[in-house]
Amino acid sequence: MALQKMLLVKNLSNIAGKEFLRGNSSRNSLYRLSFTCRSLDGISSHTVFKSTLPNYEEAPSSSEQTGPTGREWKSLTGNHEHPELDLSFGCGKEAYKSKKTSEVLRALLVFNLCSLDFLVNNQKRLLQMSRKLMGPRLFSAMMRQTFYGHFVAGADQEEIKPVASRIKQFGVKSILDYSAEEDISSEAAVEAEMEGCVPQQNELENPGQGAGLKNAAAASQYRAHEEFGDRREKVTSARTYFYESEAQCDKNMQIFLNCIDAVSHATEKSGFAAIKLTALGKPQLLLQMSEVLMTAKNFFAMLHKTQGEIDTGELRFGLEDFDSRLREIGVQLQEGKKRTWVSVKDISADGCEVDLLDWSNLLEINRSLSKLLVVPNFKTGKLQPLVEAMTEEEEDQMKNMLRRVNKLAKYAQEKEVRVMIDAEQSYFQPAIRRLTMEMMRKFNKERSVIFNTYQCYTKEAYNDILVDMDLARREDFYFGAKLVRGAYMEQERERAASLGYEDPINPSYEATTEMMHRVVEEVMRQIHMRPVGRMAVMIASHNEDTVRYTIQKMKEYGIGPNDRLICFGQLFGMCDQISFPLGQAGYSVYKYVPFGPVEEVLPYLSRRAMENRGVLLKVKKERRLLRQELFRRIGRGQIFYKPVTSEAVAAK
Repeated sequence: MALQKMLLVKNLSNIAGKEFLRGNSSRNSLYRLSFTCRSLDGISSHTVFKSTLPNYEEAPSSSEQTGPTGREWKSLTGNHEHPELDLSFGCGKEAYKSKKTSEVLRALLVFNLCSLDFLVNNQKRLLQMSRKLMGPRLFSAMMRQTFYGHFVAGADQEEIKPVASRIKQFGVKSILDYSAEEDISSEAAVEAEMEGCVPQQNELENPGQGAGLKNAAAASQYRAHEEFGDRREKVTSARTYFYESEAQCDKNMQIFLNCIDAVSHATEKSGFAAIKLTALGKPQLLLQMSEVLMTAKNFFAMLHKTQGEIDTGELRFGLEDFDSRLREIGVQLQEGKKRTWVSVKDISADGCEVDLLDWSNLLEINRSLSKLLVVPNFKTGKLQPLVEAMTEEEEDQMKNMLRRVNKLAKYAQEKEVRVMIDAEQSYFQPAIRRLTMEMMRKFNKERSVIFNTYQCYTKEAYNDILVDMDLARREDFYFGAKLVRGAYMEQERERAASLGYEDPINPSYEATTEMMHRVVEEVMRQIHMRPVGRMAVMIASHNEDTVRYTIQKMKEYGIGPNDRLICFGQLFGMCDQISFPLGQAGYSVYKYVPFGPVEEVLPYLSRRAMENRGVLLKVKKERRLLRQELFRRIGRGQIFYKPVTSEAVAAK
């Protein structure tokens, strides 16, 4: 059994093969490993690309904003004025203008309850007891008046429509997320994870080791480990999917299709649908893809190191010297044999250059995957498959996952709905990021349909988004992104320390803030390299300093609120003091709006309670602002205040 599983581990590494490239050889469809990356000796290198039609001038102008580099950045639309806004975010009246007084009272009650350790620590037991004592109907009514009513918009698209419509009247749009999830035990979660993945076999050599991954510990990053099988551990802010069956993956796909319908119906196509790729297939497939990508990345970095030009940041190779570089690192070449593990494209005016892993037909694959994923082995100097053989069932599972991904993106395009692909753990993320970029390549030709997510708590966040923005610029498709700090820090750090691979997470909170700010500023700079509207980025943060920093950079780079190139995002029921003042001032703002039946969203509500207990300072501010607004309304005789929307005005 161990040998059979080991053979399975070796199969997802040849999506660089020539058969896979044949369908798109006429265009520069390269996800080049001549990309920004951290070299093997730890030196970080990247290429800075210049705009062919820059939106900046070297000469100063009094009507333009001065960027931090000394350049004068032109306004992109001619109207980059920013409204006056209290950036202390301390006005309760503006924060809760969209809420009825009963909703202000409910919010104050919920945040007070979240501060009670006994209640939060014993919430599952208390909820179970309440259900038994009260019965389903009374329990549902009680939840709607407390946690469910505050953090969830409704059970279905009909219920959420008035909520989405009302907050939109106050400048805030919606990202809809069907938040129903199964509340399984930790033991069941571990069992499901290990059944859906190939575990680490210490007695056998890892295929990735010696083929670009530096050692067994590095290769173990992309293996399942029983002690970390429950991916929910120490994660309060993100939903986790576990593989049950292909039928369940199809059900998840249908849920996401329904969510796309809900966005189209409830938000009049102004919102997003949120999707997680681990819901759509076996997690082992994503692990294997990730290992292939990181093996290839390290291979090119090794080639580049032999060149002695790491500081140039150009991981790009001409055919005339490619073979000699392979021999320098010990790769044995046989005369007359084709290198099926590289893609050769004419991508520059200077002639052909070599690139690795072109997955341009990934979403329409109809060939055997067993022939598509090979990597060069540094130890033997020979090419080897990461997976030697796939059963017919495993082939079908891989193709099913790609089919589901493709169907969702195509449906969203037809419905004119945008899709936000959520980020997940770092060992899944190379594959998720790559699949998302392939979706962008295919579906973002006319407008932004697919948005990727970048977690700035990772050391590679800046490099990753720089690579992807450059790919979109070179191939001229729309680029959409959401920037977050990240949801898996504690879990990821513990896993890396236990298994012995390099910690993928920034060493401190301050380092994560620096990374977030660095990425935000690079996004502003890159926006000027593209025609207006070809890039759109969401800053999804509850951190007031990050929001203030972003607004300051928008001013410096001549990007106005009305340009709709930079937007902001927060969770429904949290940080209204940021969302609504921004939205009412004219900035583009979204709320992550969960929906689903009461009984099925209890795990989501549990996470929200834990999260609010963990951010006491933010909760204290929200409680203070809620009390401030409640007392203001009482003092002004507005205890029965109801929001006045434009629809209500029109009805009069």
